[in-house]
This record gives sequence, structure tokens and C-alpha cells, in this order.
Amino acid sequence: MEQLLTSFKRFAVHGDTKATGKELNGKNWAKLCKDCKIIDGKNVSGTDVDIVFSKVKQKTSRVITYEEFQRALEELAPKRFKGESKEEALESIFKLVEGREPTNAGVTKVAKAPALDRLTDASRYTGSHKERFDGSGRGKGREGREELVEKTGYVGAYKNAGTYDNKMKTEK
Repeated sequence: MEQLLTSFKRFAVHGDTKATGKELNGKNWAKLCKDCKIIDGKNVSGTDVDIVFSKVKQKTSRVITYEEFQRALEELAPKRFKGESKEEALESIFKLVEGREPTNAGVTKVAKAPALDRLTDASRYTGSHKERFDGSGRGKGREGREELVEKTGYVGAYKNAGTYDNKMKTEK
């Protein structure tokens, strides 16, 4: 049962930076069912999974708790494992989910083409772009991008900046 909770938490936080791992939203519930092969295309479909989700959650809620998640699995178990007894089916469905985590199938891969390397090689930059990177090719961030204004009260190219106080002392 420990592994079941672990899986529940992993799917609960998947794709949501603010998620606590205590509740599972409908999207991640559907993902869990798909990734753990509960949806088999024959006995259990995506629609069945959505219906069960709506059935176990509270009326006003948009998420399910771990207890509701277990009830949802109980609902789906006899459907997914038709020939087995209720306990066996439940056991089997728990086995499908235990220790699993969200797969990232179809996630966009970073293109690594020779052209990309050539275009992002900072040592070949010229003009104003050259100033934005240090020798190793790392960006300088804000310093390289903006004309940073000195708030000293002096004109930019003034050579005697900061000498006003000294000048006033000598005249006394």
C-alpha cells in the first residue's frame, strides 16, 4: 500500500508546480490510468475513467483525495479484470499502479543540429551582440544588455567626478 501512495503522490504533483501531492486532478487521474495501463482500450476506456472520477469526488470538488482514489480503483478493478473476484481484481489493479510514475512520452526533445551549435556559438558574434557575452560564451545578463545609468549626478564622460566635496573644502 505504501507504493500505491507513492504513485498517487507522483501523479498528483505531475505538471503542477503548486500541487501538494495530497489531491489528484482529473487530468492527472486520466494520465495515471493511461500510464499504468488501466485503460486497455477493451474493457476500460478514457470515458469510463472520467465517469469514475466524477463519481468518487465530492460534488463541488475538482480533485480527488487518496481515499477517493482508492475507491475509484475499486470501481475500475472489476471492469478491468473481468474474470477475477473482487479482491483479486483489486489486487491486480493495485499492482498496475504501485511504484509507477508519470512517463514523459511525447515530450519535446531539444533539437541538436549542427546549425544550432553554429548559431549559438557566442565566440562568432560581432558588433553589439559580442558585448553581451564574456570570453567563455556565457551571457553577462543585464550588464551586457542595458546601458546601466550611474546615479551619481555627474555627466557620463566627466573626468573630475566625485571631486566636488574636495573642491569646496579648499576654497574655504
